[in-house]
Amino acid sequence: MKQDKIAPVIFLNTGRCGSTMMSEMMSRHPRILSLSEFFFALGTNGFAKDRLDGEAMWKMCSRQSPFFAKMMELMSRHGMPSEVLYPFDDPQARFSLQNIPPIMLTTLPHLTPNFESLYDELEPIVRARPDENLADQYRFLFGWLGERFGRDMWVERSGGSLLKGLRLLNLFPEARMVHLYRDGRDTAMSMSRHLPFQIAQAVRHKALRLGIERYKPASIDTPTPPISAFSLFLEKAFFSVVNIEKMISREFDLAAYGELWSRIILVGQAYLSSLPPERFLALGYEDILERPYEKMKELIEFIDPSLADEAWLDEVAQIPRPTKPKYLALEPEVQERLTRACAPGLEALGYALD
Repeated sequence: MKQDKIAPVIFLNTGRCGSTMMSEMMSRHPRILSLSEFFFALGTNGFAKDRLDGEAMWKMCSRQSPFFAKMMELMSRHGMPSEVLYPFDDPQARFSLQNIPPIMLTTLPHLTPNFESLYDELEPIVRARPDENLADQYRFLFGWLGERFGRDMWVERSGGSLLKGLRLLNLFPEARMVHLYRDGRDTAMSMSRHLPFQIAQAVRHKALRLGIERYKPASIDTPTPPISAFSLFLEKAFFSVVNIEKMISREFDLAAYGELWSRIILVGQAYLSSLPPERFLALGYEDILERPYEKMKELIEFIDPSLADEAWLDEVAQIPRPTKPKYLALEPEVQERLTRACAPGLEALGYALD
C-alpha cells in the first residue's frame, strides 16, 4: 500500500488542549487520512489481544466496551461532548446511545458525511481478515481507509492519548509522535467541565483512596503486554457495580484537575524524552494560536516534506484564533492553588510559574 511510503503519525495529548482542532486541520490536507478518537473509542478493548481474526477485530470496532457503554449512559443525562459527531438527534439516525458502534461515534463521521454506508462497506472487509497480530490488523484497516479516500498516510488523534502512548509506540514502532500540549491551568479548567474527564477524575480519586495510582510513569523500554482478561473483567465489574453517577456528582476543585493534568504530562514525559528528534515533535497550543502558519508548516515538514501544500497551509492558518489564558480570570487564591497543582507538569513543559 502506498501509505507505507510515509510513516504514520500519532498525536499524543492530555485532552482539552486543542487536539480536536488539530484533527480538523489534518482532515483538510488532501493527502492525509485523519483518524479522530479511534483509540479513545475502543478503550482497553483496543489493546486486549496480541492476535485476532477479522471477526474479533470487527467485534472490537463495533461493540461497546464497559467504559464506553457507561459513558454513553451518562451522556444521555449530562449532554454530548463536542467531539461526538454522530447525529443522535436526527430522526433517521440508525444507532442510539445504547448501541452506537465505537467507530461510529466520531471516527467514521469525521471521515465522510456518508458514514453509514462506509460502516456497511467496511464490515465485510474487516470480518474477512485472517488471523494476524493486532498491529497488522490496525495497519490494514487504516491502509484500506487511506486508499478508499485517496490518502497517502494516516494520522490518529484521540483525547487523553498520552496515557496510551507507550502502548502505541510499541504497537507502531515506525510511527512518529507529536505531543500537542496546552498550559495545564487552562486545560484543567476545561477538564473540569468535560464528562470523560469528570469520570476519569472520579475513578482516579476512588483508586487513590484504595492506595492505587493508575497513572504510573514508565520508560520507553517498559514492556506493554496485552491487557489481561482479569483486568477486563475488573473493568466490567467496576462499571456494573459502582455508582459512577454519584461519583461524578462530587465537586472536585480545579486544583484536583490540575494535579490530574500534571500527572498525565509526567507519564508522557517519562517515555517521550527518550525519542530521537526525527521521531518526536512537541507543539504548544498557544504557539499554534499565535503563529498558525509557521507552526503548521513546521508540523508538516516534520511529518514528511513531500506533503508541503501552500493552499492547505493558507486554509488551516485561518482556523485558530488567539485567546487570552482563561486561568488569569480566576480569583487569586484559586489561581495560586491551581498553579501549584500544575507545577510539575508546567515545569516539565517549560511554562513560567507566574
